[in-house]
Amino acid sequence: MAKIKITQVKSKIGSTERQKKTLTALGLKKMHASVELEATPQILGMVGKLAHMLKVEKL
Repeated sequence: MAKIKITQVKSKIGSTERQKKTLTALGLKKMHASVELEATPQILGMVGKLAHMLKVEKL
């Protein structure tokens, strides 16, 4: 599978509780933190729900 690099670019302050839990599930704890994950359908679905808060790069 392909890998993607996900970076949080917007604060989670003001977002819903569900969005905050999704960020935690992706492994993002702070602003400008990055994680490299496999591009599975589950991960891509979470990224799609938080597209306004994240920057995604293909590796």
